[in-house]
Amino acid sequence: MAIDVRRLEAGQVIDGFHLVEPLDPGGMANFWRVTKPGLDLPMVMKIPLLRPGEDPITIIGFEAEQMIMARLTGPHVPRFVAAGDFESPYVVMEFIDGRPLRSLLPHMPCAAEEVAEIGIQVAFALDDLHRQNVLHLDVKPSNIILRPNGIAALIDYGLSHHTLLPDLIGEEIDGPVGTAPYVAPEQVLGDRFEPRSDIFALGVVMYFLVTGERPFGDPQRAPEWRHRLWRDPHPPRHWNKAVPPWLQEAILRCLEVDPDARYATAAQLAFDLKNPDQMVLTERARRLRRDGAMTVLLRRLASRRLKYVRRVRHQPALTRAPIIAVAVDLSPQAEALDGPLRQAVMRVLATEPAARLACVNVLKTARIGLDPMEDAQGRNPHLQRLVELRHWAHTLPIDPDRVTFHVLEDTDPARALVEFGLNSRIDHIVMGARGSSTMRRFLGSVSAQVVAQARCTVTVVRAPQTGLAIGEPGALQLGTDSDLGG
Repeated sequence: MAIDVRRLEAGQVIDGFHLVEPLDPGGMANFWRVTKPGLDLPMVMKIPLLRPGEDPITIIGFEAEQMIMARLTGPHVPRFVAAGDFESPYVVMEFIDGRPLRSLLPHMPCAAEEVAEIGIQVAFALDDLHRQNVLHLDVKPSNIILRPNGIAALIDYGLSHHTLLPDLIGEEIDGPVGTAPYVAPEQVLGDRFEPRSDIFALGVVMYFLVTGERPFGDPQRAPEWRHRLWRDPHPPRHWNKAVPPWLQEAILRCLEVDPDARYATAAQLAFDLKNPDQMVLTERARRLRRDGAMTVLLRRLASRRLKYVRRVRHQPALTRAPIIAVAVDLSPQAEALDGPLRQAVMRVLATEPAARLACVNVLKTARIGLDPMEDAQGRNPHLQRLVELRHWAHTLPIDPDRVTFHVLEDTDPARALVEFGLNSRIDHIVMGARGSSTMRRFLGSVSAQVVAQARCTVTVVRAPQTGLAIGEPGALQLGTDSDLGG
């Protein structure tokens, strides 16, 4: 029997779930706090509004949400608990007792540093979602909750698309679907298969938070959504002069009309926001006004050739643009590793043309024994290492705007590398291994610890054995010993 949301009351039981109290309703569903014996988890039940004349997207979106949420895991999504059937539809999920992002809206414009941190956390959430083959396609402040530990969770998957499952929304609904201010240009044209649509929406969210204005307003009719195909927004610094150039660069890159001009992945966006001092600034960062009338007219004329295309095919794979970290040992004892390490990195880059590269060195501060800001010659060791890293990488076949340099200061190189990999969403670490020694065998090597603890692929490179040329068997192989302290 269908659930009559008008007659629900506290104490009622639905499939073993006890209704505790109603929560604020949504546009297409009611929400109730619920409990169930044996389940020690704060839970919420979402019940769709199935009123006479209700938009069919309500029930179609609910079917999609049930199908998708049951397949999602991790801290960036509510934990799925149970779902009803077609006759009695509902979804029970974890109740996230955090800070809804919409609670910040009365306090806009927000500080740039706060907006950047929110952008990082939401980008991490999107990266996690995309790795699970799901496009959210409705990223907006009301669908983002910040957990007490700062981690962002995304809710409401009624408009989402799992790339390995049928796209119920795309198959049943004609015309673009989404929340008007946040819809990406390709969504306006019917494309529900582009993960960078979520990056566009996150760009709108950051723009809104840092300026108090929506970049494309709030169009009320779907035909008005097409304006974003030719009309660029005012740069954030037009509204708020306190927006730093690096944040404007990141936001406007997210808002590019062409998905290929945006960040390739959400992880790469997060990486830039975490390292603003190394972000490559283009003319986007300097803009203070929108494009002129003639430029806009030409774009508008060109956009007339773009028609709505209803696509219902599957897309088996999302954009591949990993972040590669190479751990470079700059000490004289590691000179023999220099060539093999470069060769290993070049091989990885050859197979991943869209990759970002992070060149990393660990400065073992406990070894210096002097003022941490200078060595025995009075030089700043941190800056010296940065200079040496840039010199090490200058011959690599990669665009300069896709390379960053990082000197990590820690007494434990393995710990520093593992934490860097985790905090920066690194996909692949390439590192060298020096020859073995009694101390390394006894204490455990850096590379062995990184291999054991890192949550990504790790390639360990050894120097060529005596008498072997690079490229011969034994020249490049997995190893277990390394020292990146320098």
